[in-house]
Amino acid sequence: MTLSTIRVMRLPPRCPPALIAQLAQVSTGWIVDANGKRGSLGAEIRPISAATGFCGSAFTVLSRGRDNLAAYAALQYAKAGDVLVLATNAYQESSVVGDVFVGLARNLGIVAIVTDGMVRDVAGIDAVGIPVFARGLSPNSPYKDGPGELGTQVCLGGVAVRSGDVIRGDADGVVVVAQSQASAVVADLERVRAQEARMDQWVRDGLTAPPWLSETLTANRIQYLD
Repeated sequence: MTLSTIRVMRLPPRCPPALIAQLAQVSTGWIVDANGKRGSLGAEIRPISAATGFCGSAFTVLSRGRDNLAAYAALQYAKAGDVLVLATNAYQESSVVGDVFVGLARNLGIVAIVTDGMVRDVAGIDAVGIPVFARGLSPNSPYKDGPGELGTQVCLGGVAVRSGDVIRGDADGVVVVAQSQASAVVADLERVRAQEARMDQWVRDGLTAPPWLSETLTANRIQYLD
């Protein structure tokens, strides 16, 4: 691969809009519970923008540190409704994108940007209005040399992400649902919804502990120290 080469999967599969719409209606916590208690990106990837809520199909970008040529190239291939997922191998010495890039992405119909790298221009990002989640902030500028990859599998926040996976974000963080599991997760949301309603009722009823606790903490599960 030469320095400037950008490898592109032009037509990665995207999750059906109906599934994305259903996942957009519930919190990241509910989705994790319906997804086998997994899928959340590491806590280091957190909201930078005032806006936090989003849901869409991932369009992945792999970039070397201190470079955003691949990110800009993605604007030629991403589609309206996508979430741009920018993997930088957690590079922290410069930003990967700023408010101008975020504004161009919004104009394309991108619903959010998620990166394990740094961003800049917080005030401008808030003015653009779409959610941006990142590791942190750095005013340092990137180069535009490449190389990079678009549409391939990346890893960020401890989670593998493929283009077409569902990405849902809110104030609690970001969760990834593999496209192959999206239908099953949606189907399990009724169980999660009923479970959450039951637990909310415990609080309204004035309980101080869940009913299952005394049964679980039986004598053979407790060792007294006094």
